[in-house]
Amino acid sequence: MRILLTGVTGYVGKRLLPALIEKGHHVICCVREKRRLNFHKNLLEKLEVVEVDFLNEPDFEIIPKNIDAAYYLIHSMTTSSEKFDLLESKAAENFKKYMESTRVKQLIYLSGITNTTKLSRHLASRRKVEEILKSNAYSLTVLRAGIVVGSGSASFEIIRDIVEKLPVIVAPKWLLTQTQPIAIRDVISYLHGVLFQEKCLNQTFDIGGPEILTYKEMMIQYAKERKLKRPFYTTSLISPKVSSYWLFFITSVSYKLAISLVESMKTEVICRNNDLEQILQVKPITYQQALKNAFQRIKQHLVLSSWKDSIISSSLGLSLSDFIEVPQFGCYKNIKKYKVENIDRVIQNIWTIGGEKGYYYANWLWKIRGFFDQIVGGVGLKRGRTSPREINPGDALDFWRVLYASREKQRLLLFAEMKLPGEAWLEFKIDEHKMLHQTATFRPRGILGRLYWIATSPFHFFIFNGMIKNIAEN
Repeated sequence: MRILLTGVTGYVGKRLLPALIEKGHHVICCVREKRRLNFHKNLLEKLEVVEVDFLNEPDFEIIPKNIDAAYYLIHSMTTSSEKFDLLESKAAENFKKYMESTRVKQLIYLSGITNTTKLSRHLASRRKVEEILKSNAYSLTVLRAGIVVGSGSASFEIIRDIVEKLPVIVAPKWLLTQTQPIAIRDVISYLHGVLFQEKCLNQTFDIGGPEILTYKEMMIQYAKERKLKRPFYTTSLISPKVSSYWLFFITSVSYKLAISLVESMKTEVICRNNDLEQILQVKPITYQQALKNAFQRIKQHLVLSSWKDSIISSSLGLSLSDFIEVPQFGCYKNIKKYKVENIDRVIQNIWTIGGEKGYYYANWLWKIRGFFDQIVGGVGLKRGRTSPREINPGDALDFWRVLYASREKQRLLLFAEMKLPGEAWLEFKIDEHKMLHQTATFRPRGILGRLYWIATSPFHFFIFNGMIKNIAEN
């Protein structure tokens, strides 16, 4: 069967794709930027890739007409806390127009559980998208998921940050909200299980795990699994705004995402009874087992996808193509060169930069810079990196976004997502003469940007000197 898959660079899409390929389907991947599709060569050979932005007016020549089913996994939750719901509606409307111009028979949408009368904007937006996607031209299957738990999932990483970082947890009252977490492996089982399943056409199902837990109980189980003693205290004295700041400073989320999450976490997400488990013969695993699976993948460095690598983890909401060309004029540059003896070793040093390893010189200064970035609402160093050894375009790397990464061409290009009075790039490249080029580029925004570069230049002098020397020699 020919299956169209959207959101393939997102957390769920990256995990659904191999499952569809394994089932023998021909998959057409819709992506905004092809350079973000970084799968193994053997997998890419089995795909058809289409570059399309569903926020733009449809170009009906882009998407093939002969498709049998489609997955809609697009969310626009956090590029702007003011208009993410409008973006989600617009993308859904354009996607529907595309689908109605094809021969698609079934559309599958992954939504959120919306069984209470008072919904957050996030969940209300999901419900609105469900209504938009309905059509007489095809059958719609909606899966409403609870909190998704797995290595790299937003909920897992947020709980991980809170429990690992805080010796005593004094938290807002919403920690007592009930939810029904579901393992990512069960989400994938449901997503490919409903495909062409007659009993699932034009139906909506809630999907969740076997337990109803509060966020506090989820954190307690996490602490137990990690053998950590964590006293928990909840208080109603913390306002939603303070809650957002609390979540922002402790976890890897941006402030805009924190606002949306706090609003959503006050809403119960509990499944209504349905017979989908019996129809598909899926037996969801417990939250504890989902945690064990996540820890196992992290230990083996097998985290296939992470929400942090999505553009939603950025405080800027930018696409890679916006900044892939490093400007040459009107910029300040710090250029360093160093002769390389062992190219393979140096490339490996470059490819492991950031995260727990740091920046090869004066890591304490990088940490201070990350702290000040957080203070003014930036992402700081909280996001770390998904893999300790590999980097792909689109990945989040501390307060950088990877724009370009090619071992073959011996080049890595990073764009700064920290709060700055301008725009910044950091590039590493080895030329044919075995010379390592390290270039920091800053394009200032007004007089404040120029003053910022002048004020930080003394630090740049010895930080960048030490960094290139250690990368080349270690």
